[in-house]
Amino acid sequence: MVDPIVHRRLMAILAADVVTYSRLMARDEAGTLATWKSHRKELIDPKIAEYEGRIVKLTGDGLLAEFPSVVNAVTCAAMVQRGMRERNADVPQPSRIELRMGINLGDVIVEGDDIFGDGVNVAVRLENIAKPGGIAVSAAVRDNVGNRLELRFEDMGEQRLKNIDRPVRAYSISLDVPPESGAIDSDPIPEGPWEIEKPSIAVLPFNNISGDPDQEYFSDGITEDIITDLSKISGLFVVARNTAYTYKGKPVKVQQVSQDLRVGFILEGSVRKAGSRVRVTAQLVEGKGGGHLWADRYDRDLTDIFALQDEITHTIVDHLKVKLLPEEKRVIGRAPTGNFEAYTYYLRGRHFLHWHSKSYYFLAKRMFAMAVELDPLYARAYAGVADCDSFLFLHYNADVSIDGILATSAKALELESGLAEAHASRGLALSLRERHSEALAEFDQAIALDPNLFEAYYFYARACFTQGKLDEAARLFQRAAELKPDDYQALLVLVNVLRSLGREQEMKLAAREGIARAERELTLRPENPRPAYLGAVGLAALGELDRAKEWAGRALAIDPDDRLAKYNVACFYSLEGEHERAIDLLVELLPGATHETKRWVRYDSDLDPIRSHPRFPKVLELLG
Repeated sequence: MVDPIVHRRLMAILAADVVTYSRLMARDEAGTLATWKSHRKELIDPKIAEYEGRIVKLTGDGLLAEFPSVVNAVTCAAMVQRGMRERNADVPQPSRIELRMGINLGDVIVEGDDIFGDGVNVAVRLENIAKPGGIAVSAAVRDNVGNRLELRFEDMGEQRLKNIDRPVRAYSISLDVPPESGAIDSDPIPEGPWEIEKPSIAVLPFNNISGDPDQEYFSDGITEDIITDLSKISGLFVVARNTAYTYKGKPVKVQQVSQDLRVGFILEGSVRKAGSRVRVTAQLVEGKGGGHLWADRYDRDLTDIFALQDEITHTIVDHLKVKLLPEEKRVIGRAPTGNFEAYTYYLRGRHFLHWHSKSYYFLAKRMFAMAVELDPLYARAYAGVADCDSFLFLHYNADVSIDGILATSAKALELESGLAEAHASRGLALSLRERHSEALAEFDQAIALDPNLFEAYYFYARACFTQGKLDEAARLFQRAAELKPDDYQALLVLVNVLRSLGREQEMKLAAREGIARAERELTLRPENPRPAYLGAVGLAALGELDRAKEWAGRALAIDPDDRLAKYNVACFYSLEGEHERAIDLLVELLPGATHETKRWVRYDSDLDPIRSHPRFPKVLELLG
C-alpha cells in the first residue's frame, strides 16, 4: 500500500468571529443578519481580496481566510478592525457587531478548497483570546512581520490554548497607530518616532583594524556570532545579519541607522588580531539620542574568543534589562567547537560563502572541510559543507551528490539539532529527491529556528516553483529578497514567476531592482557569469533588448560551458524572438541537465513564446 499524498502549504491563517453573536441574534435576528452581511459586503470581503487573501469558509458568525503573505494578513486584519470601529462609531454599544481576530503562520493540509491542521487550530484559538475589536497573533507572525508595519505588538506571554498540546507565545496588536494602507509589499520607513514591544538592536559589522585585509573574515565572524547569539534571545528583536551588513565599509551616523532600521539600540565595535592575541572594542549606543550606554575593551588570548563573545552578549542583555530563559542561557553559553584552529577555518568558509560565486563556493567548501577534519564533531562546519554543495548544485550544475548533501546535513543535525541552515539544506536535497512532504517539514523547521535565514526561504521558493506552486514561490522569493538586500538571484528568478501569475507591475519592479543588484555584483565579481545571464532575462522582461543581448553574450564569454548560462540565455532568446537559437541551446544542454533544470523548463514562463514552435516537442522528449 502506498500512502496517499498529503498536500500541504505554509500560509498565514486568519480566523475571525463576531463577539456575542448569539445575544445579538436573540435581540434582533433580522437586523443583526442584515448588518453582518453589510459589513462583509462593504468592508471585510473587499479588504481580504485587496490583500490577496481567500475566504476558505464561513461559520455563520465568523470566517476563516488564508493569505500567501503574513504582512498582508496582518495589514488586512488591522484595516478591517479600524474600519469596523468607524462603522460602529454611531451605533449604541449593545447593538454593535465587533470582531475578534487571530492570525497564525503555519503548515496546513489542503483538501480541495478547505484547509486543516494544527496551523488552522492555533489561529482559531488565538482568535478566542483576542479582545473584542482586537487581534491576537502567534510569535511566528510577529517575527515574520518584524518592523515592516507601523503597528505596536504587545507581548501576551506563553498561552495555554484549548486542545493545543504546547504553550503558544502570543501578541496582541494595538490599533492606535494606523497601518500603512495600499502598500502590500512595501517596507515603509517612518518619519517620526516608533515603538516596539521589546528592546530592538542592530549589530553593525565590527571594523577590522588589524592592518591586514586578510583578517576581515575574523572581524566578520565575531560580528555574526554576536548576532547569532542575540537572535536566540526571545526578549530581543535583532536585525538580520544581511540587513546589518548593508552598512559595512560605509561611514554611518548611529541615529540615522537607528531610524532607518527602526531599532532602539546599535552595537558597534572593532577587532584587532595580532599573533595569538585579539583586542575587541564594543559600544552600545541608544539610537534616538545617540548616547553611549556602555563601552568596553577586551584584550584576550585567541583561545578565549568564545568566552569573550559570551561576555559581550550578557553585558548587552544586562543593559537592556532582558530576562534570559534557562534554555537561552544554556544555548548561548555553549561553545561551537573546542578547537580554535577549526573555528578559524569555519570563519574563513563562512566569509567566502557570503560572496556567492562558483569559485568562492568551492573555496568555502574547502575551508569547512578543513574545520571538520580538525574537529569531526563541529556541527556548523558540516552545515557549511552542505550549504556549499546545495548552491553549487543549484546555481552551477556542479557534480555534487544529492545523497551527499543529505548525509552531511544529517550529520550536522545529529550533532546539533537546532541548526537552521542544516535543515534548509536537507530540505533542498529532499525536494530534489521529490520527497516533497519531508522537504516542506525541513523548510518549516528552518524558518521556525531562524526566521531571518535567506537560504531557507530561497530553497523553499525553488522547491515550490518546481512543483508548480507559483503563489507560494512568489511569496517566498520576495521574502528572501527582503532578507538579503544585496542578493540579485531571488528577484530575477521571481520575475518569471510574477509573469506567470499575471502580476505585470510587480514583475517590472522586481526586474528593475534585481538588475541593479546584479550590476553591483558584476562590478565586484566580473568572473561570475550568473548575474550576467539572470540580468539578461530581467532586462528582456523590461524590453531593454540591446542591453540584454550584451549581458547574455557576456555570460557565455565568461563561461561558455556553464549549462545554466546556456539555459538562461535560451530564455532570453525565447523572449527576444530568436526562437531557433533558444531551442538549439535547450537541445544542446538538456541531455546532461539535472532533474532540477528539467522541472524548471516545465514551468518557466520565459519559455512560453517557444512552446508552440514545431521543434519544441523535441525539447519535451529530452525532458523524459
